[in-house]
Amino acid sequence: MSINTERDIEANLQIGPTDKGMVRLFIEAPGVEIPMDFDPEEAEEIAEEIRAAAQAARAVTG
Repeated sequence: MSINTERDIEANLQIGPTDKGMVRLFIEAPGVEIPMDFDPEEAEEIAEEIRAAAQAARAVTG
């Protein structure tokens, strides 16, 4: 499976701070829960990657 492989899977994504000072991405799909914790610096790097990907996607569709 690659980034361009489409799947028909529904999932929920929650993002928020934890009581330990981490940023948690919590992914929930039927039969699976994935908590992913990042320190604030890592979370900012991920946010930058998401922004860059959004910009690249706009260039493809725009």
